[in-house]
Amino acid sequence: MIKKFRDADVFYRFFDKKSDVVNVYLHGWGCDHKMLLFCHKFLKNTSSLFIDFPPFGQSSKQIEDWTVFTYANMVYSLCQQLGIRKINLIGHSFGGRIAIVLAVLCKDEVQKVVLIDSAGLKPRRSICFYAKVCIYKIRKKLGLDVSNFGSEDYKNLPAGMKKIFNNIVTTHLDDFLPYIQKPTLIVFGKNDKETPLYMAKKLHKNIKHSQLVILEDAGHFSFIDRRLEFLMTLQNFLNSFDFFISAS
Repeated sequence: MIKKFRDADVFYRFFDKKSDVVNVYLHGWGCDHKMLLFCHKFLKNTSSLFIDFPPFGQSSKQIEDWTVFTYANMVYSLCQQLGIRKINLIGHSFGGRIAIVLAVLCKDEVQKVVLIDSAGLKPRRSICFYAKVCIYKIRKKLGLDVSNFGSEDYKNLPAGMKKIFNNIVTTHLDDFLPYIQKPTLIVFGKNDKETPLYMAKKLHKNIKHSQLVILEDAGHFSFIDRRLEFLMTLQNFLNSFDFFISAS
């Protein structure tokens, strides 16, 4: 299905099982809703909402001036249009950014939060990183080629999306964490290089009602690398209050 939001057509799939709480799945940057679709098949008799974040999947390919907060507002607006009043947020990487914002700004609707290899925290930077930034700025000022600078995600974006990407990755949500008051499950791959374990530990330290699960032999897509273990952990967390209490 398609809903209009601002300048974009937003593709979504809503599996309405008439459950009290809807699981809202928020995919990572460069992916689409299909990445997390297997969770719905495993969690039987639960309502699920999947969204393709523009410009990915079947949503609009061209958007302008979107920020992390625009994406969060889009998710909230879609839930309101669909008559969804209570939600669990399950966000991977970029989707974790959106989940953090929603968990704070929509605390009445949000029941539980799952952050999978979540982005959104200010990263530790080395001297080498700042040297590269300095070289980039000098080359750009001199009108020299800078196409080889930046991450692969950045390089693969069309020109119009690069401004949006830069805005997203420089929006740090560290100060939001203490305001998340709902039970939160943090799942990270031990070998994650994109969002390293120090980020997982910072999330756990600063979110009061949180549980950290580290999956062995798993990277940034830990929910795929250790699918069965992830699914069992997710199911236990969403279905059982006792799981949260015992893990605190």
